Amino acid sequence: MAVKHINMEEYNNEIINSEKLVLIDFFAEWCGPCKMLAPVIEQVAGEHTDIEVVKVNVDEVPELAQMYSVASIPTLVFLKNGELVKEHVGFANKAEISNMIAECMS
Repeated sequence: MAVKHINMEEYNNEIINSEKLVLIDFFAEWCGPCKMLAPVIEQVAGEHTDIEVVKVNVDEVPELAQMYSVASIPTLVFLKNGELVKEHVGFANKAEISNMIAECMS
């Protein structure tokens, strides 16, 4: 499944009501670690088709970043039934993200 870039309207209409586990990657185009994480997020989305994986550009949708108190990027936020269940700040490799997904789904 492809990673979708979302805005506030899509968040309200699709993400908050999703029955799947949702992984939100908060990033910015100018962020080096975010650029390193981008292909990892793509791989994770391709391998974990049972979850929703989305990206939020903090420069374009700052209100979403504020909702989750994102102070550093990259930040990964995991939502289950619209509720925050896990958060990770900084780069993470594919195995670490897969482990976080497994934790959130159990």
